[in-house]
Amino acid sequence: MSSLNNGRALSFALRKFSFRRFASSFSLATENQKSNGTTAGTNPSFIHPSTIVHPNAILGQDVSIGPFCTIGPSAKLGSACRLHPGSHVFGNTELGDNCILMAGAIVGDDLPGCTVVGCNNIIGHHAVVGIKCQDMKYKPGNECFLEIGDNNEIREYTSIHRSSKQSDKTVIGDNNLIMGSCHIAHDCKVGSNNIFANNTLLAGHVIVEDHAHTAGAIVVHQFCRVGSFSFIGGGSVVSQDVPKYTMVSGERAELRGLNLEGLRRHGFSTMEIKSLRAAYRMIFMPIDENSGSIEDRLTKLEQHEELSLVPAVCSMILVGIMTHVRCLIVFSRNYTV
Repeated sequence: MSSLNNGRALSFALRKFSFRRFASSFSLATENQKSNGTTAGTNPSFIHPSTIVHPNAILGQDVSIGPFCTIGPSAKLGSACRLHPGSHVFGNTELGDNCILMAGAIVGDDLPGCTVVGCNNIIGHHAVVGIKCQDMKYKPGNECFLEIGDNNEIREYTSIHRSSKQSDKTVIGDNNLIMGSCHIAHDCKVGSNNIFANNTLLAGHVIVEDHAHTAGAIVVHQFCRVGSFSFIGGGSVVSQDVPKYTMVSGERAELRGLNLEGLRRHGFSTMEIKSLRAAYRMIFMPIDENSGSIEDRLTKLEQHEELSLVPAVCSMILVGIMTHVRCLIVFSRNYTV
């Protein structure tokens, strides 16, 4: 009986200690709100008592922070942000308004530099955003940066790393859907309105333009460029640039023609698609051996009296010349378009 009473006394003491600890955390969060010039009447925020909010953190209006979260001293949360249980914001990190961190998400790291996330972004369960890169050239103490735009959905277990040097930054634009378990490495530049299916892996310094679409389990080699309105088939290994408007696939990705379905979905007219088909054949499917090098074919297309007047074709020519068409020779195959 004495042992049972002792057990009950110990259990009561532990509950009392836990309550005091939660009460202390809640008091800290309340003081933080007051120090930022907000009161319960003007800032109807919810901060769970088990959450640790550093007094120097800046919280916007109407934030909601669930249990067991951590907000670091240099963090800035915009208005109406929602942090689900066990999510954390570390380092010099800024979240815009209406951002949502799902359970287990981590944003930022205690490193020189900063992570800036725009408005209306969703960061999924156990995603890791804005941490140190996996590049041996990174020197401890160097500043590193990540900038993310607005209206992105970054799904579960995705990792996005900061830049490897202070003269560069990792950048993601607006309205991207980045599905589960994707990886965007240091110094990547991702545009807007892209869709990355599960397990899309981008190595360092990759450039993805706008409206690109990847299928699942694809790998893009470092320093490659993925053109706008292109499609990469599932399971592909991309080791060269992907031209605009095209579709590639394969264990070593090869051109499979124009991304016709993607072009139609994005509102390209019948005339534009017909012109792109003609341009594609001229560049990638020469009819004889006297058509010259691929640079010669691009120059010929640039001087074409009809095709050169189509903006989509001009864009294809410009990008091809700017990148020295290093992608096109390897990718060229006689596929029907």
